[in-house]
Amino acid sequence: MAKTPSSAARDRVRDVVPKLIEVTENVLFGDIWERPGLSKRDRSLITCAVLVATYRPEQLRGHLERALINGLTKDELSEMITHVAFYGGWPAAMSGANVAKEVFDNNP
Repeated sequence: MAKTPSSAARDRVRDVVPKLIEVTENVLFGDIWERPGLSKRDRSLITCAVLVATYRPEQLRGHLERALINGLTKDELSEMITHVAFYGGWPAAMSGANVAKEVFDNNP
């Protein structure tokens, strides 16, 4: 099982929910994200689509950054948001688009 580096978002609440952070780092990122059945690129696309559709802007920000690192392009992420609008709702997609703009502007 791979050790996942800490993040500022997790560190901020580590004292409040230490078990949740332990499970996040060891199970979610240390095991689930490392399974060979899907590439990290595909996992990022799926995760971002779900976060857009379920209106989770705080989590979306970090996962869009991770998606770019995992090989997705800004154009592909933009297309995903447009596609999700028809299945997850227009307001959620518009909110996701605003988060994406911030992330894209900060990751030229």
